[in-house]
Amino acid sequence: MNKSELIEAVAERAELSKAAVNKAIDAMTDVITSVIAKGNPVALIGFGTFKSVMRSARTGKNPKTGAPLKIAAKAVPKFSAGAGLKAAVAGKKPAAKKAPAAKKPAAAKPAAAKKPAAKKK
Repeated sequence: MNKSELIEAVAERAELSKAAVNKAIDAMTDVITSVIAKGNPVALIGFGTFKSVMRSARTGKNPKTGAPLKIAAKAVPKFSAGAGLKAAVAGKKPAAKKAPAAKKPAAAKPAAAKKPAAKKK
C-alpha cells in the first residue's frame, strides 16, 4: 500500500475527505519526525513506538574492491511494533485488557485513645 492508497482507505473508513486525511497524515509524519529528531520517542499504545537509536561505528567492506572502510556512528530511526500490531499480523485476537482489581475498602482503624482534658480550677 502506498500513501495515496492509505489516504483513500482512511478517508473511506473515517468518512472524511481525502484532502483532510492527506493533511492529517502529513501532519502526523511531520510531528513524529521532528520529535524523533530531537531524541524523544513517540509511543502509540497497541501500535508501536518510534524512536532514535545510536548505531555504533563499525568496519565495512567496499563491495567493488573488497577494501575495508570505516563507517561512522550515527543516529537512526527505529520502530518497535506493539502487542496489538504483533497480534494482528500473527492473525490472533489482541489480548483483552484486564480490568483493574477492585480496591478493597480500607479496614476501619480503631479510634485513637483521647487524653482527658485538663481540669480548670
